[in-house]
Amino acid sequence: MGFWYFLLLMVGILLVVKGLRGNKKISFVFVGILCIAVSIFMFTPGSTEIISELFNLD
Repeated sequence: MGFWYFLLLMVGILLVVKGLRGNKKISFVFVGILCIAVSIFMFTPGSTEIISELFNLD
């Protein structure tokens, strides 16, 4: 699972860079920051318990 979180982090960084370089597309920057935030959250210890509690996957 860590591979997918790392991939999401890299996609987020790419989107932020692409958004800041080109025509200043604010949507690329927003989606990139969202991807980075989700991947960093999922890398933290205890995030699986929070997600399972959120979706009632006991």
